[in-house]
Amino acid sequence: MPVDIDIAKVARLARIALSDEELELYGRQLGAILEHAERVQALPTEGVEPTSHPLPMTNAFRDDEVTGSLDRDVVLCQAPEAEGPYFRVPRILEGE
Repeated sequence: MPVDIDIAKVARLARIALSDEELELYGRQLGAILEHAERVQALPTEGVEPTSHPLPMTNAFRDDEVTGSLDRDVVLCQAPEAEGPYFRVPRILEGE
């Protein structure tokens, strides 16, 4: 069953200028999408549990472990600019 939608009205509401060819093309494409959604909505889903994924999945979390840190002097000597024990970066905010 075809789904009627006024593509020109939707384009006007979205403030999008479309040519006649684009209106026809997008009208056909959107009509096909809406017809497919209507067919999916008509499927018998009584008793089917809602899911976010068709396959059962479990999260594979791991414990956070501190494995050590980098040597500050080694890291800072590779930085483009450093000032004392800190990275020096360009100012991005006005003032001061």
